[in-house]
Amino acid sequence: MKATPAPSLRRRLLAATAGVLALALLAAGWGLSALFREHAMQQFREGLQGQLDQLTARLDFDAAAQPVVDTAALSDPRWERPYSGLYWQLDGAGRAGVLRSRSLWDQALALPPDNVGARDVHVHEAVGPLGRPVLVLERDVHDPRQPQAGWRLAVAADTAPLDAAVRRFRGQLALSLLVLFALLLAASWIQVLVGLAPLRALREALEAVRGQRAQRLQGRFPAEVQPLVDEFNAVLAHNAAMVEQARKHAGNLAHAVKTPLAVLRQVGDRLLSGAGAAPAGEAAELGRLVHEQVDLAARHVDWHLARSRSAALARPGGRATRVEPVLQGLARVMARVHAQRGLHIEFAPVEPTLAFQGEEQDLQEILGNLLDNACKWARSGIHVRATSAGGAAGRQLRIEVEDDGPGIDDAQRAQAARRGVRLDETLPGSGLGLAIVQDLVGLYGGTLDLQRGERGGLLAVLLLPAA
Repeated sequence: MKATPAPSLRRRLLAATAGVLALALLAAGWGLSALFREHAMQQFREGLQGQLDQLTARLDFDAAAQPVVDTAALSDPRWERPYSGLYWQLDGAGRAGVLRSRSLWDQALALPPDNVGARDVHVHEAVGPLGRPVLVLERDVHDPRQPQAGWRLAVAADTAPLDAAVRRFRGQLALSLLVLFALLLAASWIQVLVGLAPLRALREALEAVRGQRAQRLQGRFPAEVQPLVDEFNAVLAHNAAMVEQARKHAGNLAHAVKTPLAVLRQVGDRLLSGAGAAPAGEAAELGRLVHEQVDLAARHVDWHLARSRSAALARPGGRATRVEPVLQGLARVMARVHAQRGLHIEFAPVEPTLAFQGEEQDLQEILGNLLDNACKWARSGIHVRATSAGGAAGRQLRIEVEDDGPGIDDAQRAQAARRGVRLDETLPGSGLGLAIVQDLVGLYGGTLDLQRGERGGLLAVLLLPAA
C-alpha cells in the first residue's frame, strides 16, 4: 500500500518564509510609521516653538501695563488670513482672548486650565476654529513692572496637514512593503528551487537505477546529500553481492544434485535392461519408477536453476543488450541442434541499434526457449521478427516467433505456459521452457502472448523494455 506523502517540502519552506516575511514587514511598517509620525510631530512642534518665540519677542506692555503686539513685524502671512490654520492668542487673568490673531477671526482658542511656569512651554491638543484639531504651545509672560500679573501667550496650528502627511506616508509605505514582500517571496521561491535542485537530481538518479539504466547513483551532489548517496550506493552494492552469492549457491546446489541424479538414471537404465537381482517384471517397474522420479527431480532442478539466474533482475541496474547478435547466435545453435529436420529459420531485418534493457543471458534464455519450442513443432520453418514499439510503459522491444506447425487451440494456449505442462509427451523436454520465459518476461515487466499465426502455427509475441 502506497504511503500518503507528507506536505510538500517546497510548500512548507515557502509558507514558513512568507509567514516570517509578513511578520517582519508588518513590524517594520509599524515601526517606520511611528518613527515618521514622531519625527513629523517634532518638526511641527519646533515650527510652533519658533512662532511662539517670535511672538514673545514682539510682545510689549504700554504705560497702562496693557499688552501690545506689533503684528506688522510678524513674518508669517497666515496670521492675517482667517482660519488659515495658524493662530495666536493672549489670555489675561480671568479674561480669554485679550489679544488674538486676525486668523482667529471672531473665535477664540479654548485653552485648558493650566499652571504654566515662567520658563516653561506647555503643549496641549485642543479644538480650534471650525472644530478642527489643533496643537497648542503656550507660555507664561509678565510685565517687568508688574510681575504679579500673569498672561498666557499661546500659539496653535491645525494638525490636519500633519495627519494627511502621515496618512500619505503610511499608504506609500504599505505599497512599498507589499512590493518588497512580493520581491522577497520571489527571491525565496528561487532560493527554494535552487536549494532543492539536488533532490531532483537524486530522484532522477534513483529513476535511472530503477529503470535499469544505471547500477548505482551517479552524479555530483552537495556535501549535505553526498553521505546519503554514498550509503545508498553501499546498500546497492551489498544487495548485488548477496544476490550474486545466492545465485552461485543455487547454481552449485543444482550442479551438485545433477550428479546423483545421473547415477540414479543409470541405475534405472540397468534395471530396465534386466540387469539386477530383482525379478524381471519387478525390475522393469522399479526402473520406470526411478526414471519418473529422476525426470521429475531434473525438471525441478532446471526450474529452480533458471529462477536463481533470473534473480539477477532483483539487482538494481542493468545494461543494454543488442538484439541482433543474440538472435544470430541462437539461430546457429538451433540449426545444429535440429539439423536432422532441415528446418529453415528466417529473420526479418533487425535494426543494428535495437537493444534490450537487461542482461544478455536473460535475453538468450527467453529467445532460446521460444526458438527451441518453435523448432520442435515446426514442419519446415520458423519466422522471427524484432522491432521497436511504443506503449504506456515507454519504448518497448517487440519480438515475434512464428512456426508453421499445427498450432494449438485456445484452451491449450492457456495451459502451455504452466510449469511442467507438456502438450505432447512424444517430444523431448521438461515442460519448463515457456514457463521459464513467462517468469523472466514478468520480472522485466514485459508480456508474452500466444496467438495463432498466419502460417497456421503458433505465434509468440514478446514485449520487453527497450534500451
